[in-house]
Amino acid sequence: MRLHRMRVTAFGPFAGSQDVDFDALSSAGLFLLHGPTGAGKTSVLDAVCFALYGAVPGARQSPGTVLRSDHAEPTVFTEVLLELTVGGRRLEVTRRPQQDRPKKRGSGFTTEKAQTWLREYDPAGRAWRALSRSHQEIGEELGQLIGMSREQFCQVVLLPQGEFAKFLRSDAEARGRLLGRLFDTRRFAAVEDRLADLRRAAERQVKDGHERLLAFAQRMAQAAGTGADARAWPLPDARPGDPGLASDVLQWAAVARAGAREGLDIAAAAVDAAESRNAAARRAAEEARQLAALQERYAQAHARAEELTAARPEQETLKARLDTARKAELVSPALEWWEQAQRDHRTATAERDRSRARLHPDLADAGAEQLAALERRMRQDLGALDSARRAERRSAEIDEERAGLDLRARADEEILTDTAAWLAGWESARLAHQARIDAAHEAAARAEHLAGRLEPARRRLEAARERDAAQARLATAGQRHADARDAANTAHEHWLALREERLRGIAAELAAGLREGEPCTVCGSAEHPAPARPGTGQVDRAAEDAAQRAHRDADAARVDAEAALALVREELAGALVEAGTASVAELAVEADALRREHAAAREAAAGLHEAQVSLAAAEREYEQRLAAQRAAQQSVAARTASREALDREQAGLETELGRVRAGAASVAEQAALLEHRADIVAGAAEAVRAVEDSAERLKEADGRLSQAAFRAGFDTPDAVAAALIDERGQRSIQHRIDEWQHAYATVTARLAEPETAAAGAAPPARAEQCAAEASAAERALRDAASTLSAARARATELDGLSGRATEETRRIGPLREEYERVARLAGLTAGTSADNERKMRLESYVLAARLEQVAAAATARLQRMSGGRYTLVHSDARGGRGRSGLGLHVVDAWTGRERDTATLSGGETFFASLALALGLADVVTDEAGGARLDTLFIDEGFGSLDDQTLDEVLDVLDSLRERDRSVGIVSHVGDLRRRIPAQLEVVKGRTGSTVRLRGAGSASDRPPGQG
Repeated sequence: MRLHRMRVTAFGPFAGSQDVDFDALSSAGLFLLHGPTGAGKTSVLDAVCFALYGAVPGARQSPGTVLRSDHAEPTVFTEVLLELTVGGRRLEVTRRPQQDRPKKRGSGFTTEKAQTWLREYDPAGRAWRALSRSHQEIGEELGQLIGMSREQFCQVVLLPQGEFAKFLRSDAEARGRLLGRLFDTRRFAAVEDRLADLRRAAERQVKDGHERLLAFAQRMAQAAGTGADARAWPLPDARPGDPGLASDVLQWAAVARAGAREGLDIAAAAVDAAESRNAAARRAAEEARQLAALQERYAQAHARAEELTAARPEQETLKARLDTARKAELVSPALEWWEQAQRDHRTATAERDRSRARLHPDLADAGAEQLAALERRMRQDLGALDSARRAERRSAEIDEERAGLDLRARADEEILTDTAAWLAGWESARLAHQARIDAAHEAAARAEHLAGRLEPARRRLEAARERDAAQARLATAGQRHADARDAANTAHEHWLALREERLRGIAAELAAGLREGEPCTVCGSAEHPAPARPGTGQVDRAAEDAAQRAHRDADAARVDAEAALALVREELAGALVEAGTASVAELAVEADALRREHAAAREAAAGLHEAQVSLAAAEREYEQRLAAQRAAQQSVAARTASREALDREQAGLETELGRVRAGAASVAEQAALLEHRADIVAGAAEAVRAVEDSAERLKEADGRLSQAAFRAGFDTPDAVAAALIDERGQRSIQHRIDEWQHAYATVTARLAEPETAAAGAAPPARAEQCAAEASAAERALRDAASTLSAARARATELDGLSGRATEETRRIGPLREEYERVARLAGLTAGTSADNERKMRLESYVLAARLEQVAAAATARLQRMSGGRYTLVHSDARGGRGRSGLGLHVVDAWTGRERDTATLSGGETFFASLALALGLADVVTDEAGGARLDTLFIDEGFGSLDDQTLDEVLDVLDSLRERDRSVGIVSHVGDLRRRIPAQLEVVKGRTGSTVRLRGAGSASDRPPGQG
């Protein structure tokens, strides 16, 4: 990578644009970047780093860092342009940081975002071609071409000597941090962390397996310790992670299983004995229970037989009554027929008497035929009224139609009246709506005109306020400027007075430096017979310098006050142009009046749409009312003709109905009267015929009843009725008889059973005593069975848990092996295992290899700088905490001994750190992909060298030109200005720093068109 040209604008101490021609400086191979302290030498290097990476070196990249120059004009943008060749491509990168700029309109500032441009020179077309304006794309493109991060670039291209001096004196940890940033050994640290994580994970898996194994052991201990005869064994005394825990648990489980099986055998033998005793007790209890049941059966049967024998007479009486009832049942149909005929005759007679009471007295003795003929005549008269009913219904319909015509007539009359009144005021209403629309249009135009006047009035008001404030600030700034000017003049006069006084006494000051035998700096004489003596009030150089500094400070304050006064005047002039001489109160009144007028006009204009909608609605209503008026007029004409037709039809119907009604209120009332009379006559005829029929049936039923009672053996029909029993009663009597016979037969058969008879003769049974003995034997059997079940469950659970413990042990085996393997690797990479004798971490091992390369590359230059005396060697001896790998020693060829680099003197430390920096640059370059670095910068440190060592160091740096490199030395050492002709001088001033190119050749490889 070679730098060609750089232009910095408003950056750091540079107020304007400054061009740095690196091609001209690099033509000499070695060039000097010098200037007084604070001039901005380091800012040149910061600008290079900012152009390439968008940030300054890390030591100066703090949150409060401001890249913009305080001397720059507000309208000038902070910008860095760098032209370089990297990767065989000639590029131009331009960067602007985020900064504030004055607003284009109004006062104040606005934030300008950061911007970046990247261009590439096309040799064929001899022109620059734009590549990108994206921060991310440009950063990735430059990072790939340079092949180094910002930290690596600042370490190997800008070569900060102070850090390498600290590197020589620091411990292994500090060296590791620096080398880790440069060589990016994070992947090796990640390997260490990954192996540590794997070790912890494997250890956790093994401990989890052991915890599960101990949990199985605890459950086995609980299973083995349950029951009265169980044995308890102490658990293995081991913790999760112990190597022998699995075998101890399995051995303990085998002992627990053996004890459980022994308890199971004992419980099985106890169950067999209990079953035998229980069977014998159950047989004895069953035999006693059966004997007691037979004896109870015999006693109950004997008592029941005595009860049945006592009830025999009652059963004979019930049997005789049942036989009589069955004979009477044969006469029951004839009796029921007679009773029904008698009831029908009484009912028919009563109905006939009621019907005749409703007839006319002339028809009280009329027969059935006479009444039927009268009913037929009435029915004929009733049929003749149908046509009259239709006429009556039509008359009612005509009344309803006439009422409807009257209702519609009233509605049409209301419509005509309302419409006529509304139409009378239509023209005035239309004119009112149109007037509202015209007024709204006028208000809208007025509001638009007022809006154009309102904003300028507001700006004038704001400018007037700013004008008054600026006038107040102007008085303050004027007074401050006058005070600063007076103070600067006073300080200047004081300094001039002191200087003049010192010039008058300069002879005494020179005489103070005379030494006997040494030549005078003025006349050259070695004899000093009468040196001048200082008078009273002698002014020395320190007093003059103090007065000069006070003058400069006062003059700087005057310049600042003058700039502030000019700024206030400029603000006041702008405000006067905008606001004029009108007062704030007047402008406020004017703006407020315009605002109120504008608000009123807008409010009036807002009713335009509503007025237009109202007019359209009124016009629609006008059309609707005209249509309604025409429809109502047509309806009135049609209704008059309909009413006349209905009146004629109603007159004809009333004449016909007056003749048919015969004095009734309506045809329906006359028809209902005839219907009622016909129904009464028909009912009376039917009642007369029913009496005659029922008398005939009663006579027939009486004869049949007498014959049936005689044949059944009864003297009268009343005797038959007394002997009758209904079917339910007969079933009840028969059921009682059957129950008695069945019970008597059952009891007789039970007493005749041999077993029952023998049990009745035997002594009483011992059922309760045998049952208690059987219960006791059954309880003993249940206890023994429960003990056996518990022993069997215990043995089964121990077998299952032992199997699961065995499976868990097999599963833990590979995990244990994996843990031991990973633990060995993790300990080896972390430097904690016994195999790692030097206790060196993997990252430290890699960094030690890099440090060994750096020491070898640095030694080639260090021997030349030190005249072959010193050699840098890498040491892997252990440090204070037992670790090793990053030691750095120097071998002194004069003594032949190896010692720590911290024992070097100041000058030796400088050229040793310089050699180390150059060697590190070579190694980092190779590590980053071999990107060629053609431009290097070395920042400070040369002031600690003597002349001979400085020559040797410069020879080494000058030898870098053999690889076509250019080296820039950043220093303010005066001797370097005589030794290095190519120089870039940074000159500081009150208005900012500038750069000057001295003693450098012209650029020969700049693209055409570049200045």
